[in-house]
Amino acid sequence: MSEASVEPHASPEYRIEELAHRSGATVRTIRAYQDRGLLPRPERRGRANVYRDQHLTRLERIAALLERGYTLSSIKELLAAWDAGRDLGGVLGLVAAVEEPWTDEQATRITWAELAERFGSGLDEAAVREAVELGILEPVPESPDEFLVPSPQELAVAVELHAAGVPLLAIADHVRELRGQVEHIADRFLDFTTEHVFQQYLGHPPTDAEAQEAALLIRRFRPLAQQALDAELARAMRLVATRHLHQHLGRYGPLPHRPPIPGAASRRASESSPTAPNAPKAPKTPTAPADPPGSPGVTRPERRAAGSPAAEHPGADAGSGHGVAAGGGGVRGVDGNGNASISLPVGVLDRVRELVGEVHMADFIAAAVEREVCARRMDRLAIPDAAARSPSPPGVPGDGSGD
Repeated sequence: MSEASVEPHASPEYRIEELAHRSGATVRTIRAYQDRGLLPRPERRGRANVYRDQHLTRLERIAALLERGYTLSSIKELLAAWDAGRDLGGVLGLVAAVEEPWTDEQATRITWAELAERFGSGLDEAAVREAVELGILEPVPESPDEFLVPSPQELAVAVELHAAGVPLLAIADHVRELRGQVEHIADRFLDFTTEHVFQQYLGHPPTDAEAQEAALLIRRFRPLAQQALDAELARAMRLVATRHLHQHLGRYGPLPHRPPIPGAASRRASESSPTAPNAPKAPKTPTAPADPPGSPGVTRPERRAAGSPAAEHPGADAGSGHGVAAGGGGVRGVDGNGNASISLPVGVLDRVRELVGEVHMADFIAAAVEREVCARRMDRLAIPDAAARSPSPPGVPGDGSGD
């Protein structure tokens, strides 16, 4: 009895046509893989080629790697390492850690009728095409009346915006713009973590242990990226929404004092930093210098700061208690209530306007002056003879002439 006849679990044998049918590859593709060294040569038996389960397994592995985006050259290197006895489980685990969904959200299905119910008359074929192009909806080939919804949360946002009056095509345009900005943030986060964490795994084929370690780090970092973005978006939305509210409603009257928003000052500093891209010139803290004793008042024509309370209500600077005008600098006069109208250089006003906006210019300048006065008073309290060394400008409280 031959050895082959007593082997109870001999590997099944396939002709090339049957191998193609079982693997999903074409006969031409199988032969091309053989020519490129990706697939072992079959056993020659008479005039026929015989393939076994190892060939089927190899074809399935090649197909899986192709779906993950590997090129045939890269696949050949991986398979060569596999054939040499190297364990690729860590490398494939690393690939899976990167390529698997980065969210726990579960995809759902929705029908045309359900879409129409949610979006009403605003739903048309053009809007659906936009949603499919953006991947918000995915057609289901076996069910033409249904769509796959990869992110039900994103679809719910679109429903709420449309119910509030936003056209569907405008929502699609906004999603495109938002994706570009978010992908830029993702690039920056990846560059940042690569530089400080993952650089050690680059530049050489990772060992199985290194690949497993990198995969573990990626799974730890995935929620961190989402948490950081959520926190910064919440802070930025509060900052920008508050600014818009005060800009639009502040013109109709004073609003309640707004508490400082964490990070707002650092944001302004980063925007005005010389190293920041497209950063405007850093605004200097404005002050209101007084005219030297005995100097004549400002006589050249002056204009009020556009949009300031003094410009909109001449002579009635009651909004902040201070009037601001553009000029060469100096106190223009004091009304019966003790409110002063102060002239400042045009350049100073322009920088203040860039920093805080039209509505808050007068309040900002008044606060800057008050802070300077308080600082000088504290200096005098700490150093009794400071007044002799650094006298205050005439008329500023604290020098003895205005207290």
